[in-house]
Amino acid sequence: MFDPSREQVRELFFETWRKYRAGEPLAGGMESLVLDIVLLHPECHEVLSHPARFREKDYTEESNPFLHMSLHMALEEQLSIDQPSGIAGQFERLLTYRQDRHAALHDAIECLAETLWRAQRDAVPPDAAFYLECIGRKALA
Repeated sequence: MFDPSREQVRELFFETWRKYRAGEPLAGGMESLVLDIVLLHPECHEVLSHPARFREKDYTEESNPFLHMSLHMALEEQLSIDQPSGIAGQFERLLTYRQDRHAALHDAIECLAETLWRAQRDAVPPDAAFYLECIGRKALA
């Protein structure tokens, strides 16, 4: 999934949650990662349990659980390959500071979201230096 549509991303979350609840095997590393993220977010379980109700929902007034979990996926992938270069080290410093991996992930996700928002706003590629500096600042907060 290199450029998945909104529907494909949501279907991945719905189907992974369905398989988990049904006791069915997951199909590879992607679904395993999705499940790990979903299990960290019990507040999303109700949404994932009702695909017909939430498959097409536009989140304009409230937080988008699919966006949040997708940012978790993106960050985990970045950490696994240390891209942008240095993110793994910055995250380790943040983790040492926070002493809680999920809290550290959320801090880093805030930086990722801001980096993506700035890139979109300014119609430029994401600024890796800003992103890494943001995570570094969180480790010093």
